[in-house]
Amino acid sequence: MSIPSALRPSPRPSLASAPAPAARRSVDWRLRFAALSLIWGFSFLLIKVGTDGYAPFQVTFGRLLFGTAVLAVAMAVRRERLPRSVRTWGHLLVAAFFLNALPFSLFAYAELTIPSTLAGICNATSPLWGMALSLVALSEDRPTRRRVAGLGLGFLGVLTVLGAWQGFSGLDFGGTAMALLASLSYPVGWIYVRRTLAGTGSSALALTGSQLFLATAQLALVTPLFTSTPSHFPLLPTLAVIALGALGTGLAVLLQYNLVQEVGPTTAQMVTYFIPVVATAAGVVVLGEHLGWNTPVGALVVLAGAALAQSHGRRGTVRAPRPVSRS
Repeated sequence: MSIPSALRPSPRPSLASAPAPAARRSVDWRLRFAALSLIWGFSFLLIKVGTDGYAPFQVTFGRLLFGTAVLAVAMAVRRERLPRSVRTWGHLLVAAFFLNALPFSLFAYAELTIPSTLAGICNATSPLWGMALSLVALSEDRPTRRRVAGLGLGFLGVLTVLGAWQGFSGLDFGGTAMALLASLSYPVGWIYVRRTLAGTGSSALALTGSQLFLATAQLALVTPLFTSTPSHFPLLPTLAVIALGALGTGLAVLLQYNLVQEVGPTTAQMVTYFIPVVATAAGVVVLGEHLGWNTPVGALVVLAGAALAQSHGRRGTVRAPRPVSRS
């Protein structure tokens, strides 16, 4: 999950944000960064395992339920207050749809027909979608040659992953389209949050926890309409859904929240570049998924394009927002 500027921790000094000794801080943030990369990278594997025993909407509902439970505990420990404004809750309802309910469900449905490796790589296109959308939707962002070149290179990488030169043969179009649409949903939600939730006075943790709660409520309404109550609870898929929610959603948000506090959003969001690597390795090694040469090559091109598009341009230009994507 991304923590956009509106949801980032307040810079005001506190015990939680006080700088730690240099040596300890260096070790701590690197370990947490590595843990976050592994957790979000393995999320695609967990989705695949979860859909072996449950319907996609049930997998999504389970992950949101357990993720919300983790954040609820964290909020209670830190004595965070829920937002009080009805207007804020209304905006969070929309954000919950675009940042949680919709993309989580799309990835779950996509992995019914595509490998988890491909889903993880499609997720890596989220910064490219975000860059393209921000140039249109955010007036402070201006196109530069570097950004345009990065976007072009990134989408060339997408075509390489999909095998465009061979007519996309052997590719499940529906599943791939859903994974790409899920990746597009994140920056749509991010831009909406940036426009509507900046300066609400609530902490990032309170806003994110409330957002996950609303997404859980949305899935609680939708899931019974499209699925039937499970007659049994297979062990491995059940454990996968619990881990996906408690670790891949709840704990991961807390890790990123603390990383942004300690090392800043620029360093924290670099986890984006490690997620597809972990997702690909997990899919190949654990699930035995086939990997053609074009998949890792295209993924590298996608990441190179995203890095170029998000790098510093000319002095004085405003850098576009860069959400941290994950499944």
